[in-house]
Amino acid sequence: MSDSEQREYSDDLTEPESGESPITPVPGSGGSKLLLLIMLLSVLAALAVLASSASHWKKEVIVRGFVVDGESIIPEQELMSRLSDYKGLNFQEIDSDELRQRVMVHPYLQSAVVTKELNGVLRIKVSEREPVALAVLGNSTMVLDREGFLLPWRQEVADRYPDLFSIAGISHVKIVKNGLQQLDKRDVGLILKFLEALSGADYARLLIKELHLAGNNLSWCIAGNSPTRFIIGNDGNFKEKLKKFEIFWQKVVSKKGFGFYDTVDLRFTGRVFTTVPVSPEVSPDHSR
Repeated sequence: MSDSEQREYSDDLTEPESGESPITPVPGSGGSKLLLLIMLLSVLAALAVLASSASHWKKEVIVRGFVVDGESIIPEQELMSRLSDYKGLNFQEIDSDELRQRVMVHPYLQSAVVTKELNGVLRIKVSEREPVALAVLGNSTMVLDREGFLLPWRQEVADRYPDLFSIAGISHVKIVKNGLQQLDKRDVGLILKFLEALSGADYARLLIKELHLAGNNLSWCIAGNSPTRFIIGNDGNFKEKLKKFEIFWQKVVSKKGFGFYDTVDLRFTGRVFTTVPVSPEVSPDHSR
């Protein structure tokens, strides 16, 4: 390559002067940024208008109706009657917690959640207490739930739970929230463990209908039409005790008949102790 050619080639590679950009600007880039900014401002303005309209709409909406979900024991109309005062009120001003508290006054409710829906509808999702037994208190009968709360008896409970077990001898009760009565935790635990064992028994669950709570490890149950007290105690292991009950009933009671024994003690491993009714002594006749 000649000297002249080399000079011409080097001239083509001359670096740009200080401050010059080696990149050629894209035509119209400034306009694109301006257009994007205008679009963004338009969207923000539209959102502001929508927010203002929504706020105005909420202030104008009133409570038009109610929807209750989850009830089965409590009639829906009974819950609706507690909400009637809210109908027609301003939707935005409704205090959800206050409304929930009004509903929760009902003893059969365990929880309630209130949500506000469009068009002025208030939805109340409720959870009811689960009845597990009937509680015999003197001449009255109440419903016992899984947490040991004593609830007023209702025909709806009898219709839905026709085979509820009976619990008698209840003595340890305290007053708790909403004025409800609740059994002592130890008694509740004993009842639930016994009912669980009873539900898994092949034969005993068809005969035993009542559990009587007693102190000093002397809780007992009765079966069928027999007046015999079958002592199961308070210390658990009910599955084994019910198995002994079934064997004793089939081999002994079926032969000797109902009422032959006063008590049958099932508390001891590998043994069953019994007592027979004591015959009343004949009192001397002093009439003569």
